[in-house]
Amino acid sequence: MEYIRDYAMYASIFGMFSFCWFGWAQENPRASWRVYIGIASGVALIVCLLGVYLSVTNWDAPSALNETSAFRRYLISVYVELFLAGAGAFVFIKRKRKHYVAPWIAFIVGIHFIGLKSVFDDPVLYLLAALLVAVSIIAVFVSPRLKVASSAITGIGAGTVLFGFALLGLLRYFSA
Repeated sequence: MEYIRDYAMYASIFGMFSFCWFGWAQENPRASWRVYIGIASGVALIVCLLGVYLSVTNWDAPSALNETSAFRRYLISVYVELFLAGAGAFVFIKRKRKHYVAPWIAFIVGIHFIGLKSVFDDPVLYLLAALLVAVSIIAVFVSPRLKVASSAITGIGAGTVLFGFALLGLLRYFSA
């Protein structure tokens, strides 16, 4: 079944989190990157707002989350993700390894999408999971070589991946 409301929400949510990741990328990137990161952040926000509009205007359309057990699994997944991300960030900050916080959170967010595949019955979420996990690992190794904060590489990578999936949500919405 095509869930156009879910596709609109993909555009909204992935667009919003793309905007957020691009914002975090501005912690300490190369100065020449800032304008591009800012533009990407603004475009992600526009896609988010379009997704919000489409979601609201299709609120009564079918959604995978209309099923009570799917919604419950979704909430459990989000709560577990928030706990693990927060606990890990706390440990990294406490041990004076804050440069691992952004990659850690991207890693947890990526893993989170593995569980959401069954909630939304959408195998494309496996690809999203793999890409976010890859971004988190790559950022740890690339950021010291480029002499930028790991949040810059993580934010650019995660922001780009999520932006791509926000656009995919729009494409699927308009193709449904």
